Amino acid sequence: MKLIYLGQITSTHGIKGELKIKSNFTYKDKAFKIGNKLTIDNKDYIIRSYRVHKGFDMVTLNNYHDINEVLFLLKKKVYIDIDELKLEKEEVLDEDLINYQALTTQGKRGIIKEIFYASPTNKIIRILFDKEVLVPMNTPLITINPDKKEVIIDDILVK
Repeated sequence: MKLIYLGQITSTHGIKGELKIKSNFTYKDKAFKIGNKLTIDNKDYIIRSYRVHKGFDMVTLNNYHDINEVLFLLKKKVYIDIDELKLEKEEVLDEDLINYQALTTQGKRGIIKEIFYASPTNKIIRILFDKEVLVPMNTPLITINPDKKEVIIDDILVK
């Protein structure tokens, strides 16, 4: 069982036990499905409802129907088992990209060292070539090849 970090519960919403989760997870559509199991403090909870509200992922868990029943979950970190995600072969998690080889279209080689958010919507890859280069990840100029554990980057991004 490999747990993947999804986000953190920030608060409740309303009086019916709905929880607000702040998450930057890439595959939210696969993680926040009704019936999926989330792990919080090494205990599994089943998603009973899900919606997005003002940039937050809103869930109700198990058979909790009242705000007072879920207060113990506030500020907790939320995880999901990787098997629960059912990722396709070409879908790669950010943490799996660390140490992938980075290749430019001109043949320059480097190693991915870090992936981070410069802003809520701007994901950056830190690559170590002969010098450190920061490349925006959400661009069509990057191709990920999970079979070869490499990322192909257009030279225009690595000058």
